[in-house]
Amino acid sequence: MARWVSWRLRLAGADHAPRAGAAAREAVGRLRRGWSPVAEATLAATVAWILATRLVGHPQPFFAPAAALIVLGQARGQRIRRAVEVVLGVATGVLVADLVVQALGPRTTWTVFTVILLTVALAVAVGASSVTVVQAAVSALYLVVVAPPSETPVPFRFVDALIGGAVAVVASQLVDARRPLAPLVTEFRHTFEELAGVLDEIAAALDRGDDGAALAALERARRADAGVERLRDAVQAAGEALRLNLRRRQHLGRLRSVAGSIRQIDYAVRNVRVLARAAVTLTRSPAPVPPDLGDAVRTLAEAVRSAGDALAADLNGQDRIADTHAERADTAALAAVRAAGRLFTPGQTLPLAMIIGQVRATAIDLLRGVGVDDDASVLSRVDAAVSGPAR
Repeated sequence: MARWVSWRLRLAGADHAPRAGAAAREAVGRLRRGWSPVAEATLAATVAWILATRLVGHPQPFFAPAAALIVLGQARGQRIRRAVEVVLGVATGVLVADLVVQALGPRTTWTVFTVILLTVALAVAVGASSVTVVQAAVSALYLVVVAPPSETPVPFRFVDALIGGAVAVVASQLVDARRPLAPLVTEFRHTFEELAGVLDEIAAALDRGDDGAALAALERARRADAGVERLRDAVQAAGEALRLNLRRRQHLGRLRSVAGSIRQIDYAVRNVRVLARAAVTLTRSPAPVPPDLGDAVRTLAEAVRSAGDALAADLNGQDRIADTHAERADTAALAAVRAAGRLFTPGQTLPLAMIIGQVRATAIDLLRGVGVDDDASVLSRVDAAVSGPAR
């Protein structure tokens, strides 16, 4: 029995060691990828502390590093607004805490109850965001429980919050100061490459009639929505960076034109997801998959990649390159519609008809996203490609 227990313990230890090693490597990898926010938060909080102690002369500037950390904890693109909200929250909390402590005294149960109730009620009544409500309540509670307001007329804590918020905003823009649009360009390329990859997987599944591969493509298509949300966040972050960068504010017009394409990108992602679902149904049905269907979907993937390159080049100010990629996207999208349209014959199955329809719909969204034609012109050209002869 002792030998058996010893063997089980050795086996468990041997199994635990690889898992611990893998977990450690994963943790190191996450830290390597996320070192920038760690360094940014640490430096910003430290600088805010130094400024509050040496510039203002506050002996305990708790709210300076706290405000910096709170603002940097928000998503890029929302930090200016959050900085203002943090400052307003601190001001509200300090005001309420001062009045209540004067009336009820510090560190009593009724003082804590009254301060939290009045602070939250006041913040909600004026329509404050959740960040402002929480910051106001925490600020007031800190003053009541930890550091009761002093009799000095200098609003140290409000100034601390102002310093921390300002430092956080400046720190968040240092990385993107030289190339504020670079993260957005990267996100555009990644989003379109991922969408094109889904279409390539669907095409391969259709070529082989492989329902397992089609189902894997559908799962990947369902995750593409997250890419659209990251793209929206990246647009917000780029807009904030450009508004703070006086020398590059002229790029705001270019950003607005590209931001208008995100709605069409969202539609295209949804269309591809429906296409993937129809591909699963078609590969599971007894009806044969038309041999040219995979080529049509693969051509659509080429159009998606060219569209992504066009939008990225437009953001970089490379107008001629953007026009070249847009023309390629246009040609490939119409070629995909034309190839799929030739398969639209009487008696085809419903999944096949859905795939043909989604190829058309995705092509329309791509052309709307990268082209200068109005909606009527795009629809006319796509409909002509569906019914017209091959060129």
